[in-house]
Amino acid sequence: MTELTQKTCKPCEGGVKPLTRAEAETMLAQVPGWSLSADAGEIGRSFKFKNYYETMAFVNALAWVAHREDHHPDIEVGYSTCRVRFTTHAIKGLSENDFICAAKINRLASS
Repeated sequence: MTELTQKTCKPCEGGVKPLTRAEAETMLAQVPGWSLSADAGEIGRSFKFKNYYETMAFVNALAWVAHREDHHPDIEVGYSTCRVRFTTHAIKGLSENDFICAAKINRLASS
């Protein structure tokens, strides 16, 4: 899929600047289906499923990836939809970690 899936998230406790809009847009090209927020502070994507069971199976797999990467999204879950949003809270914006996780979530969704 993308080289981002081969990377792992690095701990971020702040002290670094978030990605600029231009940097975020460049990285966004590596995670199809994701969109950049108006303020370039987060990325998001909605996923559709046939039923609740498939939605929850995806959410559980997503939670496992987030736990392994120690980088956690905001998730909104409905019967057949899941909306996922990533931002790096410690820097109040986007970091490479957000795109690494988005790429790994894309890989889950395509399995």
